[in-house]
Amino acid sequence: MSFFWGALWGVSAVMVVAVGAIIGVWWERKVSARIQLRLGPQQIGPAGSLQMVADVPKLLFKEDVVPDAADGPFFRFAPLAVFAPVAMSIAVIPFAAGWAPFDAATGALFFLAVPSIGVLGILFSAWASHNTLSTLGGIRAAAQMISYEVPRSLSVLSVLLLAGTLRPTAVMAAWEWWWIPTTFVGFIIYLIASIAEMNRGPFDIPEAESELVAGYFADYSGIRWAVFMMGEYGAMISASLFGAAMFLGGYRLLPGAAGVVAFVAVGAVIMTVIMWVKWTLPRMRQDQLMAFCWKVLTPIALVQLLAAGVIAAWL
Repeated sequence: MSFFWGALWGVSAVMVVAVGAIIGVWWERKVSARIQLRLGPQQIGPAGSLQMVADVPKLLFKEDVVPDAADGPFFRFAPLAVFAPVAMSIAVIPFAAGWAPFDAATGALFFLAVPSIGVLGILFSAWASHNTLSTLGGIRAAAQMISYEVPRSLSVLSVLLLAGTLRPTAVMAAWEWWWIPTTFVGFIIYLIASIAEMNRGPFDIPEAESELVAGYFADYSGIRWAVFMMGEYGAMISASLFGAAMFLGGYRLLPGAAGVVAFVAVGAVIMTVIMWVKWTLPRMRQDQLMAFCWKVLTPIALVQLLAAGVIAAWL
């Protein structure tokens, strides 16, 4: 029976990410267009809302090219290794009072740890392509993602200290409104570090189309390229919802079903901010990116954690 429920949730998570990616791509096209004084998609469906319905079949039936010099098994497996951990991380997000698809006692640690496995998928894709530019992109991505896990985890720990638990549903049960101003700095650090974990602008130096031609997935096409994109948008969905729950109150903002709607709405706003940042700020250099993590975000996150610890001890 546990296998059945696990398989059911796996299929559901894939569908949530797939639908979220379709909506997210359309919305990002609209957001970027407004920033650049354009209209974005407008021909297919109301306000171009069905544009991705036209794009998906193209990706599904486009030829899946595997370079002659590539390591075939690793090359084919890599997109799944990037996507699967992202889909798994959604399982521990508390969507309603006392309920999460996977209500684990160490759910917060699960959320922070499991997506890190995606680093292996990126390294597999970079190495298996036997392409110098892909390899450079993969090495950059691995260094960036591993580094930014530190401030991201420290920022979440400040909330967990106040709650006194690692179980996300218990964190939500203990959540108080004054946690928002208390951990607001931690939320900003979490948001910045999450953007870097996704390799999105201004932290998209591992892809850097102007110099690395998309980096670690430069040689991918068709459905496997689409899986990489689904992984990116799935990471946006999970990071936005988890941040909305831990730092901003999630479903506790309003009573009953209205709280769930408010939770999803806040998550959508965070996703929009992530898109806005990408299309507004210039790309950072590799040395700037790493220095910003270790010399700026990590010390501030430690101060935030110390402040949360003092408050938790005083209470």
